[in-house]
Amino acid sequence: MSDVTIWHNPACSTSRSILASLREAGIEPRIVDYQKTPPDRAALTAAIRAAGLTPRQALRSKGGLYTELGLDDPALGDDALLDAMLAHPVLIERPFVFAPKGVRLCRPKEKLLEILPG
Repeated sequence: MSDVTIWHNPACSTSRSILASLREAGIEPRIVDYQKTPPDRAALTAAIRAAGLTPRQALRSKGGLYTELGLDDPALGDDALLDAMLAHPVLIERPFVFAPKGVRLCRPKEKLLEILPG
């Protein structure tokens, strides 16, 4: 089993590109379609923290749901943003990659280089 995991959205071109980059590097990651198998609150919070992000930075702002739910309100706290991501996993920005050298939200895709071995 691989020691690298990707929270993947097969419909996302960036996510597909990161998966391809991992494979080109000789890594066959554990692939988690986080929309079908969403993380729980503890896992999401840990991933965001490990990547050095805030919940707002890990929130996908593209698409109508972000605006529809009023998530553009700067007064919303971290708990409200986490609640929204847990209720609607599509709002989790992607792809998160977990590797022995760390966790990164690989957007831009060059972030992947920070955690690849060698």
